Amino acid sequence: MARLTEIVEYLDVELDLAEVPDYPAAHNGLQLQNRGEVTKVAAAVDASLPVIRKAIDEGADLLVVHHGLFWQGVQKLVGAPYQKFAEAIEAGLAIYSAHIPLDRHPEYGNNALMAEAIGMDNWEAYHPWKGTLLGVRQSMDISLDDLQQRVSTAVGGAVHVCPGRQSGTVGMVGLVTGGAGSEIESMAAQGIDTFITGEGQHWTYPLAEELGVNMLYAGHYQTETFGVKKLASLIGDKWAIESCFIDHPTGL
Repeated sequence: MARLTEIVEYLDVELDLAEVPDYPAAHNGLQLQNRGEVTKVAAAVDASLPVIRKAIDEGADLLVVHHGLFWQGVQKLVGAPYQKFAEAIEAGLAIYSAHIPLDRHPEYGNNALMAEAIGMDNWEAYHPWKGTLLGVRQSMDISLDDLQQRVSTAVGGAVHVCPGRQSGTVGMVGLVTGGAGSEIESMAAQGIDTFITGEGQHWTYPLAEELGVNMLYAGHYQTETFGVKKLASLIGDKWAIESCFIDHPTGL
C-alpha cells in the first residue's frame, strides 16, 4: 500500500510540473483525489469514461494518464462527464495527468522512450515551444524502409509514410510524438530530413513532399503510450504495488 500524497509529490518533482509549460486545459498533476491510499496503479493515454471503467474493473485506486479529465475545457457535469467523476469517486479512483511534462521528459517521456525503441541512441532535444524543447533529433544512416519498420515495431501498428526526401538515407530524424504534423514547415527550417510524429492534417502530406521532407505518421495514440506505461511501472516498483496498462486505442 502507498500513500497518494507521496506518489503525487514524487511525480510532481520528477516531471518538473512547476516549470514545464503546457496548454491551459492540461491541468497537470492530481486531478481527482481518492481516500488517500493506493494499492494498484493503472496507466492509460486518455481519462475517458471507458478507460475509467476499465481501471475500476482492474481494481486500481490510481489512474495515470496523458490526456486528463479537463482536456475538452469546462463542461457541465451531466451525462458522460458526470459519470466519469461519479464512478471514479465511488470506486475511490484517483486520477493524475501529465501532458507536455511527460512528452519531453529526458528519461520517462514519450519522445525519449520511443526514440530508444527505434534505435536513436545519441539524440538531442530540439524544437522550442514556450521556453521548453518538445522533441528529439538524431542523424541516422538507415533507409526509409528500415526506419518505417522500426517505428511500426515500436508502436505496434501501421505507419503511414510520405517519402518526400529524394535520398537513400533518412538523414537528420526528428521525433515529436502526438499531433505535431502541423509543425512540418518548422521541421524543414530546423534541418530535419525525416519527421516522425503521431498525426497531422491532410495538408501536411503534400507540404512535406514540397519541402523535401520524409514524414512518418505513426498514430497519435500509438506514440503516446510510452510515458504512462513507464510511470506506472516506476510507481509499482518504488512502492511495491501492482501496476497495469489499460489499452484503449482510438485508431488515430
